[in-house]
Amino acid sequence: MSNNSVGAGRWDGVEAFVAVADCGSFGAAAERLGVSTSHVSRQIARLEERLQARLFYRSTRRVSLTETGQLFLQHCSRLQDGLDEALHAVQDLGGMPKGLLRMTCAVTYGERFIVPLVNDFIERYPELRVEIELDNQTLDIVREGYDLAIRLGRLADSSLVATRIAPRVMYLCAAPAYLERHGAPAALADLAGHDCLVGSSDTWAFQDEGREHFLRVQGNWRCNSGQAVLDAALRGFGLAQLPDYYVLEHFRTGRLRALLTEFQPPHTAVWALFPQQRYLSPKVRMMVEHLRLALAQRPEYA
Repeated sequence: MSNNSVGAGRWDGVEAFVAVADCGSFGAAAERLGVSTSHVSRQIARLEERLQARLFYRSTRRVSLTETGQLFLQHCSRLQDGLDEALHAVQDLGGMPKGLLRMTCAVTYGERFIVPLVNDFIERYPELRVEIELDNQTLDIVREGYDLAIRLGRLADSSLVATRIAPRVMYLCAAPAYLERHGAPAALADLAGHDCLVGSSDTWAFQDEGREHFLRVQGNWRCNSGQAVLDAALRGFGLAQLPDYYVLEHFRTGRLRALLTEFQPPHTAVWALFPQQRYLSPKVRMMVEHLRLALAQRPEYA
């Protein structure tokens, strides 16, 4: 049988090669693999003979990769990562959520919606541990080691995988008391003459003749909290632009009125984001589905 034949022999020495490259010595690699140093040495020698190429420079204290070895390591590492993912995928198939799940979300939305639903989830799956970071900054979830992020609105282009878990519709609104004093705007240009309650951004989005349109607004009140903006709007301080889950209940009771609905901006969403990978562990996959189904039952989204 030739050296290029299909079979287990083609993989002989690859695990030992990666271990030596990672550890920097035959002895440390042998300890990691639970075999003898001589066994690792023989496997590397046979692999080099099969490849007809030298993979390591050897010295009495340390080994280092040759240029060929560096190229071979890049390919072997991808193969090993793929094998690890395949093993995890099979092991996790039909499994229950367990271990540590690290996730992040904006503060107010997380406190109001996400954390209670996460608590419901971990009551059902006590083997799962959860760490939730509530932060209004957009964290780098790959660099900081998060499994899952809940994001609101429009997403910036990224390598993350995004799945929609709830709608998010933005409304321009005001309390009847404010409208009685100042009147209701009849066009987008009228916003310049109104007190606008500024939240985290003083640029509001609208849709005009099928195109997204942005307006810079101003007023005598500002706070980077949606809940605080809502309170100020209910008190009649000015116009506000807020997502549906803040205002729909108050539209039904008449405490707020929706304005300029013909210019309502394109619908955005609530998103679950996670690092790109070939499979999702049960803890992430089932948490995302739990949030999607549970949010659909919330009266704020009715």
